[in-house]
Amino acid sequence: MPRSVPGLLAVLISCPIFAQQAPPPGIPPVPLGDGPFVFDTAEQHKVRVVVVARGLPHPWSVAFLPDGNMLITERGGRLRIVRGTFDKPKLDPQPLSGIPKVNAVRNAGLFDLALHPKFAENKLIYFTYSKPGENGQSATTLARGRFDGTGLTEVRDLFTAEMSTVLGGSRLAFARDGLLYMTTGAATGKLAQDPSSDYGKVLRFRDDGTIPPDNPFVGRAGYKPEIFTLGHRDQLGLTIHPQTGAVYSNENGPNGGDEINLILPGRNYGWPLVSYGRDYNGARIADSPSREGVTEPIVTWIPSIALSGMTFYSGDKFPAWKGNVFVGGMRYGEIPRTGRLERVVFNDKMEELRRESLLTELKQRVRDVRQGPDGFLYILTEEDDGALLRLEPAP
Repeated sequence: MPRSVPGLLAVLISCPIFAQQAPPPGIPPVPLGDGPFVFDTAEQHKVRVVVVARGLPHPWSVAFLPDGNMLITERGGRLRIVRGTFDKPKLDPQPLSGIPKVNAVRNAGLFDLALHPKFAENKLIYFTYSKPGENGQSATTLARGRFDGTGLTEVRDLFTAEMSTVLGGSRLAFARDGLLYMTTGAATGKLAQDPSSDYGKVLRFRDDGTIPPDNPFVGRAGYKPEIFTLGHRDQLGLTIHPQTGAVYSNENGPNGGDEINLILPGRNYGWPLVSYGRDYNGARIADSPSREGVTEPIVTWIPSIALSGMTFYSGDKFPAWKGNVFVGGMRYGEIPRTGRLERVVFNDKMEELRRESLLTELKQRVRDVRQGPDGFLYILTEEDDGALLRLEPAP
């Protein structure tokens, strides 16, 4: 007897070839336990994860003050502070003052924090955010304020990109020479290749927001002088190598093609002309992942792990990890609840040797990772009920 149409459809959908094409089912957030959690790793072996603070809706960046307190941005537009000693840190329930209004929609909002290299003297803190405009547009903006213990004073914008529908994030890093690097995203369209747009770029400024005269495109017709490199998708990690002083950013591909790039003046990194990834419908982004005139990444991920946050480890608490780079990952291959902390090992020529996925058991999206002044690693989870975690050797 022939099957009914609904019955036949049920059989077809249950077949692997059809099931793979269906979108993954919604998976609710997995609550983070109280901890501490102990895990084994390939080279450092037993490590412990301690929950330092929780109740942070979508935290984005963490910065360490000289007095041991920690500042945290929330994408929704709040600046928070974790006060107290190493053994008894406490999240202040009252947000700090001074942050301007942000366009907190989807991936837009309040982003990164960076302390001035002479913060102990001048108390200056830099941050990036989406400045609201009209008709749902916003502008990725660099701002600066003076920290007084309760918030930021003398806040002013140092640089504002053009108004756009771009909703990608932005990272900051001061290089050894005191110049400030800033990333902007351009996930869609061709802005990343447009020299008259600030999006899809790495920008470089003096600490007062003015343009260094040796920026690679200064004086070149049609190019914005703040541009240091172009051809980037969403760049959600930026760091300075602790030994060489070189600048590195990480970049989200679409469906695959995440990258770590060595940032060199005037270079083009290819987006959207080339990519190791595919579009979300499975189609190739480009016929080839490379072409003449495009700088190759030093690390790629296929499938994507949705990179965010990045730091080189240079401390003494994890001797087996010295020189490794750590990046946050928010999901693996478009599968929900697969966030992680990724560790990449390089040789002395910055060529990749191996990598390891950590903290996958927690099923938390990782937004940021930083090395603290105490030599431990600090991690922010990208969740409605986000947390600040500390990674330390297990006793």
